[in-house]
Amino acid sequence: MRLFLTVIPLTAAFIIAACSPSEPVAPAASAPAAASTAASPAPGRTSPASAALGTPEWYTWVDKTLAVSDDGHGPQPNTPAWNQAVNAKLGQEAPQAAPGSTEWQQAVDALLRTRVATH
Repeated sequence: MRLFLTVIPLTAAFIIAACSPSEPVAPAASAPAAASTAASPAPGRTSPASAALGTPEWYTWVDKTLAVSDDGHGPQPNTPAWNQAVNAKLGQEAPQAAPGSTEWQQAVDALLRTRVATH
């Protein structure tokens, strides 16, 4: 019985510690600044913020982000060869949708936006 009464408070302490935030929460005033820096592109890369999926601007952004057409050499954007090159650059993270499809473009866009925001 004594062991049981000792284990319960220790278990509760571990659960509370595991559920507690490890870092203090930032004040609300700094949240917009953090969001704007996370969404900004890496130096030398164009922002896809205004480019709609499938537009020449979007293809240019993807091409530059992944360095598919190295200095203008390589497959032309929005061709089957270019789509396969994008999949090859993405490796295991490549979307499973048909290359070039709207679903594929959405998956590539989402993946690259998170990559650019975290790098």
